[in-house]
Amino acid sequence: MLENIDTKGPSALDKDTIKKENKLLIGKIEELQRILYAESKHSLLIILQGLDAAGKDGTVKSILGSVNPLGCNVYSFKKPTEEEFGHDFLWRVHKIVPRKGMIHIFNRSHYEDILVPSVEGYYGKERIERRYEHINNFEALLADHGTKVLKFYLHISKEEQLERLTERIENPEKYWKHNDGDWESREKWDAYMKVYETLFEKCNQPEWHIIPSDRNWVKVNAIAKVVLQTLEALNPKWPQLETERFD
Repeated sequence: MLENIDTKGPSALDKDTIKKENKLLIGKIEELQRILYAESKHSLLIILQGLDAAGKDGTVKSILGSVNPLGCNVYSFKKPTEEEFGHDFLWRVHKIVPRKGMIHIFNRSHYEDILVPSVEGYYGKERIERRYEHINNFEALLADHGTKVLKFYLHISKEEQLERLTERIENPEKYWKHNDGDWESREKWDAYMKVYETLFEKCNQPEWHIIPSDRNWVKVNAIAKVVLQTLEALNPKWPQLETERFD
């Protein structure tokens, strides 16, 4: 499935035109985010998944770097701590979902608790299968509480990943991004692709958006359009002035 999806996006796209459009899209997102925060009626959870060097950090900066920080938080998920291991796998996630009025971005997410154990063989098939069901129920609960969940998979080619990982060991300004573990994970590319395809099949409500991510400006355009459409559909309104009446 994934191997048949283009990682560059339509070849006819004009870079300068798309970049100008991106500025307009992001400006509208910033405006609606302020209203969403003021109204405090709905919330938005943006989930970013992808292999190492897919551009998750850059996506956060490009699309939501200028929103009101009072109404936006970003969380990254790494190996669970000892305390987190002592709870169910969704415990560390549930406590940081957005309250009404907020936008939260998960840079990696609860889906890592299926991906890594599946590829590394930490748990048996039955336990992994239950996690698919738990995640579906969890996301349904969030929706029932007024949280819109957007799920994006940043789809890059193996060639583009190699170029980006190599830059991290050749460019001094990118040294801080280097992690030996990224190269080890790259060796398991096919295994991760297989698990991702299962994720898209079993946890597709709300649906996954497969984003071509070899070209950053294409990636930003595709994600920004979905985020903007979602905010417009929520149709947030500035709250009316509340006045007290005295007799």
